[in-house]
Amino acid sequence: MPHDDPFDAARMRLRTALERLEGAVDARLEREGALRSVDAEVQRQTADRGRLARELDAALARGERLEQANREVSKRLVDAMERVRKVLDQHK
Repeated sequence: MPHDDPFDAARMRLRTALERLEGAVDARLEREGALRSVDAEVQRQTADRGRLARELDAALARGERLEQANREVSKRLVDAMERVRKVLDQHK
């Protein structure tokens, strides 16, 4: 067959087009795989954020309860010290 055969040229163009199409499909599949990985990471981070937010809320609430308890203990200590002083002053 001569090199200038239109069928050979058409076959070469078809082969080139198919190779380019395969390359495009492979690239697309890689991008989709990367996007799925990114989506999975975003979902994981969103779940982590929710968990951390709940833990932070719980820690803040616990901190507030500890502050209230600390204020109550301090008030009781001051009251107790004042009573001890009064007793000591009465027995001088």
